[in-house]
Amino acid sequence: MIGKLYRVWPQPGPLLRVWLLTGAMAVLQGLLLGLLVPILRALLRAEPDFAAATPWLVTGAVGLLVYGALSVIVMPVTFTAHMALASQLRQHLMRHVTTLPLGWFTGQRKGKFVRTVTNVTGVLAQLTVTVGAEALTGVLVPVTIVAVTFVVDWRLAIPLLATVPLALLALRRSWRTTASVSDDMEVAANEVAGRAIEFGQAQPVLRAAGHGTTGTARMREALDDHRERYRRGLRRMLFPDLSYSGVVMAGYAVVLVLAVQFLLNGSLVAVDTIALLVLAVRFVEPLGGTIDHASGLGAMDYLATRVENLQRTPTLPHSPNPVRRVEEASIEFSHVTFSYGEKPALSDVSFRCPAGTTTALVGPSGSGKTTVTRLVARFFDVDSGSVRVGGVDVREYDHPALLSDIAIVFQDVYLFDTTIEENLRLANPDATREELEAAARAARLDEVVERLPDGWNTRVGEGGMQLSGGERQRVSIARAFLKRARIVLIDEAASALDPENEGAVSQAIVNLARDPQRTVIVIAHRPATLAAADHVVALDAGRVTETGSPTELLRTGGTFARLYNQYEHARSWHVTT
Repeated sequence: MIGKLYRVWPQPGPLLRVWLLTGAMAVLQGLLLGLLVPILRALLRAEPDFAAATPWLVTGAVGLLVYGALSVIVMPVTFTAHMALASQLRQHLMRHVTTLPLGWFTGQRKGKFVRTVTNVTGVLAQLTVTVGAEALTGVLVPVTIVAVTFVVDWRLAIPLLATVPLALLALRRSWRTTASVSDDMEVAANEVAGRAIEFGQAQPVLRAAGHGTTGTARMREALDDHRERYRRGLRRMLFPDLSYSGVVMAGYAVVLVLAVQFLLNGSLVAVDTIALLVLAVRFVEPLGGTIDHASGLGAMDYLATRVENLQRTPTLPHSPNPVRRVEEASIEFSHVTFSYGEKPALSDVSFRCPAGTTTALVGPSGSGKTTVTRLVARFFDVDSGSVRVGGVDVREYDHPALLSDIAIVFQDVYLFDTTIEENLRLANPDATREELEAAARAARLDEVVERLPDGWNTRVGEGGMQLSGGERQRVSIARAFLKRARIVLIDEAASALDPENEGAVSQAIVNLARDPQRTVIVIAHRPATLAAADHVVALDAGRVTETGSPTELLRTGGTFARLYNQYEHARSWHVTT
């Protein structure tokens, strides 16, 4: 575990200082206890020899002063180390996550990453400097006492020495069991947390159904499962804990029996017997008390493994000589195959988008349209084939340089809990007021700003919850205008919007596509958006089924024509009803 902890911390200096101070105090404690032997030998004679005891008493007094000074020093060092370790680990994980493929950020992984950065790092840092220090003391004090006992009587040192590795093996089993139980409990805790959030969010529905106080069956099942896992965990930890205590007490019992036997047969004097039994008691206390930290050690092992797994998440491969500038904005897929799992999402896909053109991707749900946009931005690397931007394989680019020339309008837009202006300035922090207003007009965002109570200074709430879906989309498109990226990827921005917002967003996309210097790939089925496209790529089951201009493909009666007619029919039915 020590090696694992050392690997987890980017800069283990604070941890090493705590461990060195703790180790020094533990060894000093054992040596001070060892002074009982010469002191008792001098004082428990028929005629006490105070002259012989004095040097040892002085040494003990100095040792106690040093121990007290170390105790005073170790407290602020421990607190500082806790804060420093947590801070540096959070910063390290934040830096590491910026190097991961953007496709890694699924909802589940994002939630786990947030919990790791906000909670796990702090708990791990605290356990490492507190429980880790206690465990170190629980081992080093007994080991030092064993060394002292060897000097006095090696026969009693042997069973003490044998007890240490046996106890550590039992302790290792105990903390591994605890780590396994912690893993099992987190699954249940996450399920309970999810059901609790659902319980809060779904109160109107639950109350209407008469379950406002009892919750759903899934919530009750999650609570029952959590309770059962907790009971099972306690049962699993019982035997390893008792085994450890049994090993430690057995070692002490052997020493006690041997000491009495040696005393009775005259091979050990009474003074040394008393001193050695005192040492044996002090051997048992810290070593036996270590089992109280087994749960902490198990939790520490589990959390360190969790952090280490995140640290080992592979980053995007880097070219040894990366291209740092996109010369021109053409996009080309050449025999691209890519899969998220066993089933390919794209199979042998090839098409080209010349610089300054607009390409519409159409196809049924699951046909691979979103995957195309993700591969352009290098959320993932292809399994085979190549994706080229400006004639250069995206894997050859410096990734930040590539993304600096790409703007992405996601289907689900996330806005930060700040003002409209600050959310827009993410695309270009140095933009002038005129540039902001021009981008807003082009994206039809100016209409939204005008009706908001505080205009540009209106806070949008967490995730942009104060705005409608269409209004959030307009902010996202305005970012694309403000960024002046030469490549814009739009993922069904007008889906599931009311007619007013659909029309505004579609018009904003058309405005984006009018720039002859900008290459646009848009996933959409709206006629206004399709009318602005120079050509269409139709996908079905991850394969390109047809390409051409919208007019040409409407005449062929293929995938594009079928989807277009379905949308027009649904739109006409909606208008008439």
